[in-house]
Amino acid sequence: MISSNDFRTGVSIELDGSVWRVVEFLHVKPGKGSAFVRTKLKNVQTGNVVEKTFRAGETVPQANLEKRAMQHTYKDGDEYVFMDMESFEETSLSESQIGDRSKYLNEEMEVNILFWNDQILEVELPNSVVLEVVDTDPGVKGDTATGGTKPAKVSTGAQVMVPLFISIGERIKIDTRNDSYLGRE
Repeated sequence: MISSNDFRTGVSIELDGSVWRVVEFLHVKPGKGSAFVRTKLKNVQTGNVVEKTFRAGETVPQANLEKRAMQHTYKDGDEYVFMDMESFEETSLSESQIGDRSKYLNEEMEVNILFWNDQILEVELPNSVVLEVVDTDPGVKGDTATGGTKPAKVSTGAQVMVPLFISIGERIKIDTRNDSYLGRE
């Protein structure tokens, strides 16, 4: 159990039989009446966002999440196969279970997979990945680092905006949280 006074961004709680993550919270102490905590919660399974108010000190069950380090070994049709790094047991996930994070998955990448009651909730990618540019417009003489951006397709199929001087075959570092170019490798 966790008190509503201990809510922080990223804390996971159980409500109505599903897992919710605290996105925003605000402790409010009105001049008249008792204090309360106004929160914005995101359902981890569906992605729905709701606003909910809790009385100050109200307790709710904290979600017992298990994080396992797994390695993406290969893709079999629409299924992504991951191997548990401790037990070497394989788990298959569909593209819908992984969501838009699949655009950065390459073989032998280590990821964290969150489990709740032996049910897979989400796949956590590293904050940045290094991938090779496989398709982009050619750079032109005079292109500079501050000149602008162009679309580039990387080896996993994702499309990222990169500076004009990046060319095919270069390895670039990409922030997986916001799909942005971080630099060359």
